[in-house]
Amino acid sequence: MDTITIGVVTTSDRAYAGIYDDISGKAIMEVMGEYLQNECVYEYRCIPDEQPLIETTLIELSRDKKCDLIVTTGGTGPAPRDVTTEATLNVCQKILPGFGEQMRAASLQHVPTAILSRQTAGICNGSLIINLPGKPKAIRECLDAVFPAVPYCIDLIGGSYMETDETVIKAFRPKGK
Repeated sequence: MDTITIGVVTTSDRAYAGIYDDISGKAIMEVMGEYLQNECVYEYRCIPDEQPLIETTLIELSRDKKCDLIVTTGGTGPAPRDVTTEATLNVCQKILPGFGEQMRAASLQHVPTAILSRQTAGICNGSLIINLPGKPKAIRECLDAVFPAVPYCIDLIGGSYMETDETVIKAFRPKGK
């Protein structure tokens, strides 16, 4: 079974400064551990909300660390310092808007403010990048909504073969794949 390399990037001035613990990054790793049967290696970063640094981090994780998947948390709202979406759009060679559409649709079932979210996803140097909101509950809701498509997307871009725990979440792959 392939080892999966997952980048986890928390963009938060306050978590970076140590004002509070980064529970969002930990929540991503917890959910991935539940979803995947593969051994996972995490490349974890907690960085401030600075667009050039976010871009550099995403490029490093995709190009140098060869992450199969990079999941960001934070910086997807309308506030002036929320620039994770812009950083993702700048570094990706292909944008996959369906991820953001599906995450917002799932979140709208829980909170009306989901329409303010600017999550997106894209391909950067052979890595799938997915932007998630900053709250652990919302992270799980969004991942539950889009993760069934993630393993096949990783297949299509030449990444490691992801095997899910089908008692937790079932990956969709077309017949014969």
